[in-house]
Amino acid sequence: MADAKKMVESITSMDVDFAKWYTDVVLKAELVDYSSVRGCMIYRPYGYAIWENTQRILDKMFKDTGHENVCLPLFIPESLLQKEKDHVEGFAPEVAWVTHGGNEKLTERLCVRPTSETLFCEHYSHIVHSYRDLPKLYNQWCSVVRWEKTTRPFLRSMEFLWQEGHTLHETGEEAREETLRMLDIYARFFEEHLSIPVLKGQKTDKEKFAGAESTYTIEAMMHDGKALQSGTSHYFGDGFAKAFDITFQDRENNTRHPHQTSWGMSTRIIGAIIMTHGDDNGLVLPWDIAPVQIAVVPIAQHKDGVLEAARELTAGLAKNYRVKLDDSDNSPGWKFAEYEMKGVPLRLEIGPKDLENNQCVLVRRDNRKKYFVPLEQLEDRLPEICGEYHAALFEKAAKNRADRTFTATSMSELCEISSQKSGYIQAMWCGDQACELKLKEAAGVTSRCIPFQQTKISDKCVCCGKAADAMVVWGKSY
Repeated sequence: MADAKKMVESITSMDVDFAKWYTDVVLKAELVDYSSVRGCMIYRPYGYAIWENTQRILDKMFKDTGHENVCLPLFIPESLLQKEKDHVEGFAPEVAWVTHGGNEKLTERLCVRPTSETLFCEHYSHIVHSYRDLPKLYNQWCSVVRWEKTTRPFLRSMEFLWQEGHTLHETGEEAREETLRMLDIYARFFEEHLSIPVLKGQKTDKEKFAGAESTYTIEAMMHDGKALQSGTSHYFGDGFAKAFDITFQDRENNTRHPHQTSWGMSTRIIGAIIMTHGDDNGLVLPWDIAPVQIAVVPIAQHKDGVLEAARELTAGLAKNYRVKLDDSDNSPGWKFAEYEMKGVPLRLEIGPKDLENNQCVLVRRDNRKKYFVPLEQLEDRLPEICGEYHAALFEKAAKNRADRTFTATSMSELCEISSQKSGYIQAMWCGDQACELKLKEAAGVTSRCIPFQQTKISDKCVCCGKAADAMVVWGKSY
């Protein structure tokens, strides 16, 4: 157990230094490695496997709602990007430019995509002519580049992986329905597959996506009380369509502009998983996206029959679960610490005494609860234990959010809460951007969203005291 103790001690306690704890976990659990390119990271097999499982689940959810995958270029000509002024201004500080091809200077700079609205618009202008061509329900899995000043693995990097949906519709009503439908898919994915409760709502005009009429978000609270914007869905109206001259003949043979949406979720969600569920021993991974769901550890594997039984169990479980048998010569204590570090949801132990009793021992990662399960009941018990594990992760995260959600009815109260506590602050807002900016300056908080589920705390703005009918959730964020 000395090896195990040493491994655990090598992770900084989250209560001592949460940022250092996060970096320790990311590196020691072998999720990523730093690259020689500033702000870029190498996704190691274990980290990339989490993303692959995320892709698999989300891709099915998208396709179940009629979306198709496409692949568009990495580069965007400057003239194309300039067609949508608001969009360009919003991304200008983050754009990376290609100025040379080989040894020759390009006649026109190429932008390395920070997002692909302009490319999709150009494509749609070529292929959409009639209402019969609509809707277009497209999604792209790719990487994007944003020239960030400060970076941190998964949370903010120069290049990151994501999916970006881009859809085109006959009417504004249909496009708005799509925007909210995709937000619901993101919320379902977080709560049903990642065991993370989310807050759904609309972004203020100051925080909305460049070029959008409306931006909707799911916000997740991390263990330390900070918010993480985890998925966004945008309604563009027909603004992009007008800028890129996308038109179609409607059902009355009139020429019209279609309405557009986009929505995206990135590898930042892996950061959300780490910071929501992790503990001082490392990762705690949700069942559905864990690269290894069950680690099989033979105890006293040199004894007769132990290794054979472990291999037989692994082969049987592998039909329905992602299973790893560790038959290395490392000590059981080292293996326990290793799979705790990597957040494997269940550890299955089997040794000589278990063989005598025709049982195995299952140990949950989140609370180390042990289940002594007869081998003939293992297949039936596993779904039940998996359900308990998922529910426990969700309930713990929900409790953390509830315990860290506060209410303020005055500016002084909001500032006091922000300076002394970490979490969400619910407060009324008049809708004036000046008040939003003042709250950021005075309390260091930003508007996370205007929740769909409103609670009227008072009838006055927390900042200026004028009439207010919108409750906003404020907080500090990653």
